[in-house]
Amino acid sequence: MASIHRTTMTPTKLELITGWLPKQSWYVGGTETPDLVKAGGFRLDDPEGAVGIEFMVVVDAPAAQEPVAYLVPLGYRDAALEGAPGEALIGTSEHGVLGTRWIYDGAHDPVVLARLSALLRGEAAPQHQSLSDTPDPTVTVHGTGTGSGHDHGRPDVRLHRVLRPTEAEQGPPWRLVAGWTWPDGTAARGVFAAVPPQ
Repeated sequence: MASIHRTTMTPTKLELITGWLPKQSWYVGGTETPDLVKAGGFRLDDPEGAVGIEFMVVVDAPAAQEPVAYLVPLGYRDAALEGAPGEALIGTSEHGVLGTRWIYDGAHDPVVLARLSALLRGEAAPQHQSLSDTPDPTVTVHGTGTGSGHDHGRPDVRLHRVLRPTEAEQGPPWRLVAGWTWPDGTAARGVFAAVPPQ
């Protein structure tokens, strides 16, 4: 189980994501700098203990517009990820305990993707975002098992970058459902990732 360190990161994760997010093709905001707040998410454990894995939800709440929730999967590493494309790196940060951390978009991190695949197969347990050694039962996977249309390699997992509230019973047959909180305190749940039918 991964341990959560109570320490500082400089720059913070939100500061790094604020600069990175508007450059992404799936960003739906305007030209102004997003006003992000951390709104939810969960963690996964790397069995090797080398990569920190977090699925973070950030909400952009621009003035006079509806807030938008984004899923940003993160891979935290103690060295640069060899072979990763340039756009994969969100940035580097100084961690108060672990030193320099290279923070990658999890969509380009093979360890993050492998653990997401394991979660969808029912072979990994979601962990609380901010508590050490604490499972998160609010994260649910629908359609786990060998009949899910993918093998033990990397499945064709589609991340839902822009999150929309849905009922847990709705969506693709093989899906990961989790929650977040809107700025007004309202709770929401939606599909974070899914495996399309074969």
